[in-house]
Amino acid sequence: MTIQDWPLSYDELEPFYDRFDKLCGVSGQAGNLRGKPVPGGNPFEGPRSSDYPNRPIKTGVAPSMFSAAANSLGYHPFPVPTATSSAPYVNPEGITLGRCEYCGHCNRTACESNAKASPNVNVLPVLRADPRFELRTRVFVTRLVYDKQAKRVTGVVYTDMKTGEEYEQPAGIVVLSSFVFGNTQQLLLAGIGEPYDPRTGQGVVGKNYCYQFEAGGEAFFEGREFNPFMGAPGMGTAIDDFNGENFDHSTLGFFGGGYIACLNGGAPPIEGRVLPRGEPRWGVGWKQATAKWYRSNTRFNTQGSVYAHRDNFMDLDPTYKDALGRPLVRLTYNATENDHKMSRYLVGKLEGVIKAMNPTHYEVRNRPKNFTIVPYQSTHNTGGTMMGSDPKTSVVNRYLQAWDAHNLFVQGASVFPQQHGYNPTGTLGALAYWSAKAITEQYLKSPGPLVHA
Repeated sequence: MTIQDWPLSYDELEPFYDRFDKLCGVSGQAGNLRGKPVPGGNPFEGPRSSDYPNRPIKTGVAPSMFSAAANSLGYHPFPVPTATSSAPYVNPEGITLGRCEYCGHCNRTACESNAKASPNVNVLPVLRADPRFELRTRVFVTRLVYDKQAKRVTGVVYTDMKTGEEYEQPAGIVVLSSFVFGNTQQLLLAGIGEPYDPRTGQGVVGKNYCYQFEAGGEAFFEGREFNPFMGAPGMGTAIDDFNGENFDHSTLGFFGGGYIACLNGGAPPIEGRVLPRGEPRWGVGWKQATAKWYRSNTRFNTQGSVYAHRDNFMDLDPTYKDALGRPLVRLTYNATENDHKMSRYLVGKLEGVIKAMNPTHYEVRNRPKNFTIVPYQSTHNTGGTMMGSDPKTSVVNRYLQAWDAHNLFVQGASVFPQQHGYNPTGTLGALAYWSAKAITEQYLKSPGPLVHA
């Protein structure tokens, strides 16, 4: 494992978590306010400076049953925080968000009442009214223009996808925020930072790629009515008793952990059709089983951490190129023994909670031995341009400033040293605010390295 620490503390980042929660109108229940435990929240979370901006969204029947079962086993259930407003809300940018209508239609689609956080709802209306802001659509940045001797990026080259014409845009500051794979590819193409070599362990760009390790199951309750279509996808209950270092690992043979959750809302009529083992998979029998169980089942998930490993990385593909002739970014990845041990442990704990719910049928599933992209699992990718305190072992410093180009700031989950047992969005949002503060209050006043090696 190529585990590496974060170059900043939770206490330093907490105000920016709080700010990002308020930008998105997150609904939830604090469990730790300024060091004091709050009943009903997550007792394992770090101390918060303030509560979530909105109260938790509604809890469905199945998550309530999960909560009761978890309580009976001595665990600490809490409502899943979700960036969906439970009430009308005005964020710090002055944008009004609507209230969740629990309509069942918002899973992976837009929200008709503007209750679900999204850049086009929470940020862009303010930006587009600013005369200093320009949005250029249907263009594609092909490369960063890098002056290696001066250690700065002088601009970007982009292609107009409508005309095919290429332009160079000079820039005093460049913020690279093109997702995990795009960030890594752009640095490799520009020659910024030393590419990672898994054979020698040398280099940093492309190193410490991590995925999200998920496994779950379903439970069926004959005669119970859950109506899983209605509601919001984030409508659920979780426990953090087996996340991070919240439990004793001394005899378990693995590092890490994750949350365990029951989610029941927004299940599409086709994708949400799951059946107990042994039911027909075709024909009239399948139709009858689907009609019987669709409204009487609920889903569970475990989402575990992934620690970086020497063999998991990104580089430029030696063979395949994109439409513009650039080498594609290549991913080399498979789960490790530690990942599987951690996940099997979480699934075992999940099974105990499911049994305490007394279902008619249930099924839990471990992850297959080898990675597969079928079916869809997660878009929670991290790493490749990781942050750190030493340019020999990281791509960017604690302010997300590239060690090898002082006016280049890399933002997004590509800067994570490894993947924790949560969705990465909250942390990358907090880091973006943290980095923006350093740019506006320090870098603009005195351009140059903000951290000296």
